[in-house]
Amino acid sequence: MTAALAVALSLVAYAVGYRVYSRYLAQRVFALDPDAETPAHTYRDDVDYMPTRPAVLFGHHFASITGLAPMLGPAVAVVWGWLPALLWVVFGALLVGCVHDFSALVLSVRHRGLSIGSVAEELLGRRAKSLFHLIIFFGVALAMGVFVIHIARLFGHGLYPQAILPSGGLMIVAATIGVLLHRGRARLGPAAGIGFVLLLGLIWVGVRLGTFGLDEQQWASTRTLKLTLLAYGFLASVLPVWSLLQPRDFINSLLLYVALIGMYLGFFLSGRDFQAPALATAPVGAPPLMPFVFITIACGAASGFHALVSSGTTAKQLARESHARPVGYGGMIGESLLGLLAVVACSAGLLGGEEWTADSGRYASWDAIKGPGVALSNFINGGAYFLEQLGLDHETAASFVAVVVVSFALTTLDSATRLLRYNIEEVGQSLGWERVATRIPCSLLAVGAIAFFGFYTVSEEVVLADGTTEVVRNEAGIILWQLFGTTNQLLAGLTLLLATRYLARRGRNYWVTAVPMVFIFASTVIAMLGNLQQFWRDGETPLIVVGGALLVLAVWLCVEGLAAAGRDRRAAAQTP
Repeated sequence: MTAALAVALSLVAYAVGYRVYSRYLAQRVFALDPDAETPAHTYRDDVDYMPTRPAVLFGHHFASITGLAPMLGPAVAVVWGWLPALLWVVFGALLVGCVHDFSALVLSVRHRGLSIGSVAEELLGRRAKSLFHLIIFFGVALAMGVFVIHIARLFGHGLYPQAILPSGGLMIVAATIGVLLHRGRARLGPAAGIGFVLLLGLIWVGVRLGTFGLDEQQWASTRTLKLTLLAYGFLASVLPVWSLLQPRDFINSLLLYVALIGMYLGFFLSGRDFQAPALATAPVGAPPLMPFVFITIACGAASGFHALVSSGTTAKQLARESHARPVGYGGMIGESLLGLLAVVACSAGLLGGEEWTADSGRYASWDAIKGPGVALSNFINGGAYFLEQLGLDHETAASFVAVVVVSFALTTLDSATRLLRYNIEEVGQSLGWERVATRIPCSLLAVGAIAFFGFYTVSEEVVLADGTTEVVRNEAGIILWQLFGTTNQLLAGLTLLLATRYLARRGRNYWVTAVPMVFIFASTVIAMLGNLQQFWRDGETPLIVVGGALLVLAVWLCVEGLAAAGRDRRAAAQTP
């Protein structure tokens, strides 16, 4: 099968999935009511709760769930060949990821806009809520700590400093548009159009100015860049959603639409076929294809982090229940389109089949592809090749793709900091600390947790190529990142568990969530056990302790789910 045919069939599958399956879920399974009052109206405060136009909310949701992961995961997973990566990105999204995101959004909207952790209390019990909050806190703080590390490195001298000007300038443009829209002095279309044109102008200037003539010693240090990113995350967490989050995400989503359309068009114009093998079952040093392809590609196919966005910021802004279909299910299709693009950018956009066969190729081994920035560079170069077919020179095309990558990493950072603040607020309120569990203190705690994983370093012994060892210091987030994939998928399985419980209690078809739940749980637990065995062989004590604790939490929550189902059966049996 040619690459063009594979992508064309995938696009048809997306269209059919949205038109047929999402309609079935919306009308027959969850029975969305367009006239029901949503939390955005009931609890409106114009800070967190605020009814929002579907187009704007879609942009916010799409940009929030689309960070680095849907580009990085597939860029790594094609080491096993393009076929398993493509199949999981497309059908994993339609049958698992979209169902997961949509279900989390509906559950939250029907539970006062609370996070998926607090929804767990009503469906499974108080202990389940506490366990959920622990997993959410660890997963989000770890992921955003690593995002801070990687974004600071991308902004660093010698990588993609040209992304700083458009990224920073967009915040000013977005804040201005937010104020104008909120005060009713501007219309969405013209304001967004002007903002997008300004963003493109900032990208053009940023590409040409680069480091503004500063050398490496004069450029901002990684520490300074990290602190700046954390300060931005704090501001995005405490400011009203209309002032920064909504307009920034909406304009960012326009950028991604243009990038997606341009790269897909360039792909079809290029006539490029797959350079990667369809299937490579045993890459050097790689873990087994099954189940690790499902863990490596999370965002882009199925990701637990999306449940936090759906039940965090998005549910609080949903104006009508019926909007959950295009925003929840449709937003995940949008991210999957990016994941599919990452698959073809790395398996067809990179020139030369020797990348998979030569000893020095980028996909010669697991260690080669997992090296610092390799997968990201592969995506940028492959995507830039497609844009070159539209007449752009390589430097401009690569810089444009780099800005897209950084922009969406920043968008996820600001949304996730807010989500972590919600999580901390809910924990504080459950402990009776309502007076201190407020916006600013909880935002400070959220930023502090992210900073821990982004700054705290530990010693690690590394084996060099000549067989000697060297002690280096790495950020805690980088070391613990090996646990994020399974933690993320664990959260996805638990969210599907809640959706299954919700549907079963209402006599609805719960198989649409139960089957994906079992699949995600099975693959994740097998991967967690495999990781723990490897950590034990390598003597990685911190990873053994944290990974073991996460496995215990997963099993515990499954037991809570079975116990809750048992209580339902007993209650039904006693009902005359």
